[in-house]
Amino acid sequence: MGIVEEAHNVRVLGNGERTIVLAHGFGTDQSVWKHLVPHLVEDYRVVLFDNMGAGPTNPDYFDFERYTTLEGYALDLLAILEELHVASCTFVGHSVSAVIGALASISRPDLFSKLVMLSASPRYLNDVDYFGGFEQEELDQLFDAMRSNYKAWVSGFAPLCVGGDLDSVAVQEFSRTLFNIRPDIALSVAQTIFQSDVRRLLGLVTVPCHILQSSKDLAVPVVVSEYLHKNITGNSIVEVMPSEGHLPQLSNPEMVIPVLLRHIRFDIEV
Repeated sequence: MGIVEEAHNVRVLGNGERTIVLAHGFGTDQSVWKHLVPHLVEDYRVVLFDNMGAGPTNPDYFDFERYTTLEGYALDLLAILEELHVASCTFVGHSVSAVIGALASISRPDLFSKLVMLSASPRYLNDVDYFGGFEQEELDQLFDAMRSNYKAWVSGFAPLCVGGDLDSVAVQEFSRTLFNIRPDIALSVAQTIFQSDVRRLLGLVTVPCHILQSSKDLAVPVVVSEYLHKNITGNSIVEVMPSEGHLPQLSNPEMVIPVLLRHIRFDIEV
């Protein structure tokens, strides 16, 4: 196992000819794909990894300067693909990782046959003629809450983000992976993600994009999926699912996993 593989806890399952790369979002780790993986390993080579800063990674490897922008994560992704000798893959990215995959595809479109983007947003802040879902004051309050009492913040944020009650398995699972992250790293990652703006780069994305979105998502309004569809240069398609929450693959797998599988297996008709 190479240095990059070890640092990101890379796992390769299955031995199909086509490669699928699964990338998790903020506050989770590769376990967020546990309901999807069993449906893929028979037919695909499945690559799982943890973003740097996620709970299972070594916090000593987290470079606060490198990860002040999403480009640092995109470079990590390209390094993983290179170390695994991946010539082409279907990339499934959740939340920020959907955008990370898009950024990586700009510099190396040959490595991505398509992007499946779940709960993705190019910008979380509202702007003139753009509704991202958050005002700066709301984000500042979120960051202050993380600083002052991380445990209390997780207890409030997890059910809001997942969209379930406190006792739901999905909320408990998201809380667990959030608690696994060192609080100063979690704050740094949250600031990078929520303050990011990659709208100007969407026109450089040329690979096919399958944009999947919950009809009710605290972090990403439905209009954002349409914004991505209109501004990505490559062929794209949008499917808004009647699911609730920002982690529908965890909270509503019986509805969302079949949708993910359909978009993984079938290409956009041109």
